[in-house]
Amino acid sequence: MDWYNSSRLLSTRFKRRDLLRGAGVLTGVAIASQFSARVMAQPRFSGYPFTLGVASGDPLPDGVLLWTRLAPDPLNGGGMSENAVSVRWQLALDEGMRQVVKSGTKIATADFAHSVHVDVRGLEPGRTYWYQFKVGNEISPIGRTRTAPARDQTLNRLRFALVNCQDWQNGYYTAYKYVAEEDLDLVVHVGDYIYEYGPEPGGPRQHNSPEIMTLNDYRNRYALYKGDANLQAAHAAFPWAVTWDDHEVENNYANSISENEGESPADFLVRRAAAYQAYYEHMPLRRSSLPKGANLRLYRRLTFGDLAQFSILDTRQYRTDQPCGDGLKPLCEAALDPKATLTGKAQERWLFQGLQRSTAQWNVIAQQVMFSQFDFDARPEVQVFNVDQWDGYVAARDRILSFLDQQKPSNPIVLAGDIHSSWVHDIKRDFNQPSATIGTEFVATSITSDFPTQFIEPVTLALSNNPHTKFFNGALRGYVRCDLNRDRWQSDYRVVSTIREPQATINTLASFVVENGIPGAQRA
Repeated sequence: MDWYNSSRLLSTRFKRRDLLRGAGVLTGVAIASQFSARVMAQPRFSGYPFTLGVASGDPLPDGVLLWTRLAPDPLNGGGMSENAVSVRWQLALDEGMRQVVKSGTKIATADFAHSVHVDVRGLEPGRTYWYQFKVGNEISPIGRTRTAPARDQTLNRLRFALVNCQDWQNGYYTAYKYVAEEDLDLVVHVGDYIYEYGPEPGGPRQHNSPEIMTLNDYRNRYALYKGDANLQAAHAAFPWAVTWDDHEVENNYANSISENEGESPADFLVRRAAAYQAYYEHMPLRRSSLPKGANLRLYRRLTFGDLAQFSILDTRQYRTDQPCGDGLKPLCEAALDPKATLTGKAQERWLFQGLQRSTAQWNVIAQQVMFSQFDFDARPEVQVFNVDQWDGYVAARDRILSFLDQQKPSNPIVLAGDIHSSWVHDIKRDFNQPSATIGTEFVATSITSDFPTQFIEPVTLALSNNPHTKFFNGALRGYVRCDLNRDRWQSDYRVVSTIREPQATINTLASFVVENGIPGAQRA
């Protein structure tokens, strides 16, 4: 009998929602007691080793990536010895883990913080599975995941949540509690999973560690964030597709260029290498994203039947320096430089090739920063742009606009985050004059990160200078729930009542629909 099946308690006492909500809450003693008669005494830990929960990611038609990390003392380097540890895993057709279809062992090593990445293959397309890990006498919480439909399958519906920007000090992750309760196939995270900053007084949650610089610093910061029960529940409920923005390393860095004047690229790349390794250690990513020094291949593509193709971009690792001195500025000549790039040549070429070959009905570009032009100054005679966004890389954006206009991939949708506020844009062939709408952009507000209150009124006034912008809200935090079928795409802007207290309600602030074959968003 499999070691998961020694008791009916998993299917009776611990219901699925309890397990998902309580990821990280169940103690190792409570779970291991069910299996103590069936396991050999192996490693002993100073505490429960699965404090950071479980996760899955990047679903394929025949597989999915499973993740966990052993960390009995998570905020102090993990609390593991230098020894390698054998971790057993199983994947089942039922939440009680009785119908096991795949199992194996994985060696967790100190070199990668005793993280575990299991690339499970040979699965059925479009099917829900449950999974769990075991080490010594300790059993992890149960996670749920789902494979993608077959690439040639006619798919009638896909649902996912768009999330980003979760500054731990700035508020509670109640939004993730509600994400975990949604009926979804996927969660898409477009960056700023952690923040590198030191203590920031004034927030409802505080930490005392200084700005993170070393590999151990980054590991401890991820452990702080991933210890949150609501975040763990959202990871345990659905597979995730993740990409980073800047704060996983340093605010507004560009390639090998630090925001700190005087820091050499060589010195900064040491920090970037540490940050990239820690990111891999804590995310459900395949070996194709295994870091090589200060380099990590993160851009990749996911397909969901014939309904949706996701091109997931990395707009930090390969970008040229922000023009015009960064920040909110009138555009300088450098912002128009055709050599300036957010993606690098290879990634841009990869994006175009994927869109050109796509047979999907909805073609999704999931990336970090706002793509559409936005003039932040309400005065018609003055223009001010955020040059850390695509507005600072005009020629690079125009190449994409030209491609979309000429090649006409079906229903292009751009997803973004970064700006800690909610937006909806019609993507225009030329934002500076009346022109065709060739796509739609949905920008999700943050989970907790702040949008300065004093900016809300000026941005609202500036909407009159940006007629392609259909919606803006800077006051509320949450996520976007996307529901697409063969006739339309609907984005629901889900917001919590507060991030200052652990308890909050949720409601739908606004909903927008894109009809199949008709670019541009309309109020639902």
